Amino acid sequence: MYNEYSEALEALLGDHCTPAVVRQIESGGSGADLWRLLDESGFADSLLPEAGLSLADVAPMLFVTGRHVLPVPLAQTMFARAVLRMAGVEVPEGREGPIALADFDGAQRTHVPCGATATWFLVQDGAQAALVHREAAALSPTGVRDDLTLSLGEVGTQRFPLPAGLLRSVGACLHAVQMAGAMSSVFDLTLQYANDRAQFGRNIGKFQAIQHQISVMAEQVAAVRMAAQIACAADGWQPDRLRAAIGKFNASDAVTAVTSIAHAVHGAIGVTAEYDLQLYTRRLHAWRLADGSERYWARELGEATCEADGLTVDLIREWSGEAA
Repeated sequence: MYNEYSEALEALLGDHCTPAVVRQIESGGSGADLWRLLDESGFADSLLPEAGLSLADVAPMLFVTGRHVLPVPLAQTMFARAVLRMAGVEVPEGREGPIALADFDGAQRTHVPCGATATWFLVQDGAQAALVHREAAALSPTGVRDDLTLSLGEVGTQRFPLPAGLLRSVGACLHAVQMAGAMSSVFDLTLQYANDRAQFGRNIGKFQAIQHQISVMAEQVAAVRMAAQIACAADGWQPDRLRAAIGKFNASDAVTAVTSIAHAVHGAIGVTAEYDLQLYTRRLHAWRLADGSERYWARELGEATCEADGLTVDLIREWSGEAA
């Protein structure tokens, strides 16, 4: 999942979103400098009409933000600006800070990934949405150490209409792609460690048991990447809800297997704060639950299948974009 846009973003994040920067922001440091750099680069405007890019075009950029576990909500801001422009609501200028997305889905509180580094919150409940500044939001930490996700309470502010479920579908899509990117980094770290770590006179990657585990991980990572591509199969910037469901279900479902294998191969070093693996696996578990877990989207896919006419295999082909 690469194109000329993602290559430029990859180069920028490679220099300015190192594991040291991620650690600094997760521990309570400011992400303002990193956000300023990203906003000035123009990536946050990628889904505005004048950019001329579709969801499929920006998917590789979302993948790159996942590979680097970007600690500021660039991907969410891309979609938030497109949603606000569509709704005729004034879009906050970039220097005012990034925008995080949240869907209450009838609940009194919801979790907001990267909420700790967001200045604005675009929230939705039913067919109503609102743009809330951080100072007016009812925020609280999740209690998880170094977690950038925040708990957000319902807000009583001026609302505007928005198609029901739009932000939930958008969140599912973008997090599916970001999880695909993060799993790619986890796989690279695991494979490199298995080739470097020696035990009993040879690299542990030579042992059949380790090879089997890495093979299972490789299958999961490849499947999630394919599911993420399905989630982003659209001509415009809005994801199809059922395709987003396919992407998010598969990505969330693979998190436990991928992270478990990675930590098993790494052994004790994988859970230490000094080693980079935990930066990715912790974020994967947070994204797994964001905008609905695998159980949430499995139920939605199952209900859609039961309500549809025709053969299930034809329905799956339609969702995946396969020609009839």
